[in-house]
Amino acid sequence: MKEYMQESHIINFSHPTVALLAQTLANHCHTDVEIAKVCFIYVRDNIQHTGDHKNAIPTCSASEVLKHKTGWCYAKSHLLAALLRANNIPTALCYQRLFCHEYSKDSYCLHGLNAIYLENIGWYKVDARGNKDDVDAQFDPPHEKLAFKLVEGESNLDRLYSEPLDIVVNALKQDYDSMINNFPDICS
Repeated sequence: MKEYMQESHIINFSHPTVALLAQTLANHCHTDVEIAKVCFIYVRDNIQHTGDHKNAIPTCSASEVLKHKTGWCYAKSHLLAALLRANNIPTALCYQRLFCHEYSKDSYCLHGLNAIYLENIGWYKVDARGNKDDVDAQFDPPHEKLAFKLVEGESNLDRLYSEPLDIVVNALKQDYDSMINNFPDICS
């Protein structure tokens, strides 16, 4: 579990604004489930998904996402991991390999989400990418309600990561137009 509690330059939970938000969100919570839920809802509902809102500001680290209130799914998962790790809740990054029809026909891309270790449940996946008409991600342990239901040809990457993949970090340095033409992907 130790690796899912560590800080890094991307999951920078000791950054003053991230640390303050983590403390504020957890202030009236009594369990890890309550803390995880308020942090999840905050990121899902208060941080815009870059693709949905066509924001041009590239963000990657938790503090950048919080400062600009925007991020791709990957960046939003970095902020959620930072908020939860700041509250001593082990949190992993995980990925799905999905068809990327919304931006590019006949291509795949990775989609970033989180797995949270909840004491009475174990690893529980959540997706804070942000809801819209055809996306309804929820926090309802032990039931997982992620943003996307996998269809034939799509898959979950089984591994839990303590740090984001390098191809994701490199992609998040791109501007909006470059990103939609070059989403990170790996062969399953």
